[in-house]
Amino acid sequence: MACLTQLPLSLWQDCDLLYAQHQAEYLKLQDEHGVNVNLALLATWLDNHDYLMPTQGWQHLITQIASFELNLLQPFRRLRKLSKGHLAPDEYQQMLTVELMLERKVQRLILRSPSLLQLSSHTDNLMRYLSLFEVEISAYSMLISNR
Repeated sequence: MACLTQLPLSLWQDCDLLYAQHQAEYLKLQDEHGVNVNLALLATWLDNHDYLMPTQGWQHLITQIASFELNLLQPFRRLRKLSKGHLAPDEYQQMLTVELMLERKVQRLILRSPSLLQLSSHTDNLMRYLSLFEVEISAYSMLISNR
């Protein structure tokens, strides 16, 4: 097994394409199960590139971004959702832009993670990550079979 010590910056561009293809499913995972979309996208990217991250690596990433998520991103997301019917469309779009900026900050935190990735021919990162949230995997098979 080979080790990968740094993720390529281009992975988020790939993840943007994955998100565009399955936005509704990723948002459902976020809204109904508390899954971090960036980590779910990362798991899919790792699967597509034959990298395996052990469960403790996923737990470390969750812990690493938890403070930023709980204290800044999630409260802002709730405020944006509550504001939707009370703002002009351009004001609401500005809030979406700020939320995207916060999501990009989470992506940078993930990229700086010391978690070690191991190259493997057998990958199940998305299933491994979603199992931490007790998600019924079969309901999201379109994300897993999209490799």
